[in-house]
Amino acid sequence: MVVFILVISHWNVLFNGVQPVLRQQVLSEGELVSVQSRFNYAWGLIKSNKVDDQRLGVKILTDVFKDSPQRRRECLYYLSIGTYKLGDYADARRYSDALVQHEPDNQQAQALQKMIEDQISKDGLIGIALISGVVAAGATALSLFLRKKR
Repeated sequence: MVVFILVISHWNVLFNGVQPVLRQQVLSEGELVSVQSRFNYAWGLIKSNKVDDQRLGVKILTDVFKDSPQRRRECLYYLSIGTYKLGDYADARRYSDALVQHEPDNQQAQALQKMIEDQISKDGLIGIALISGVVAAGATALSLFLRKKR
């Protein structure tokens, strides 16, 4: 059995804002926490609206992914969601691509992958618009500067 040893000094940080049921499950296991409880806890953290909770959820899921091959599919899915919520679209894409590669018929994974790709495209268009705006402003400023010199 793979176990996770919680550092007691970090318990307050770990449990802040997490559903009471998940918190109670982890507490009931003491210092040695099962893979299932770790996964459930990470899931709850990723569902949180708090960025620190989400980061911790991604960290725990990354550890579960490494430690527990039988949980990799679920970990990939929630790692995609967690990194997406954190704005780390490159990692979200990497996780969703790996999931779709292993399960090409998984419609839920395909929908997640599309959501991530749409956000990446949207961010790309915003970046292009910002660069275009800066170039236009620079050209206008240069034009005004050159007119004043004459």
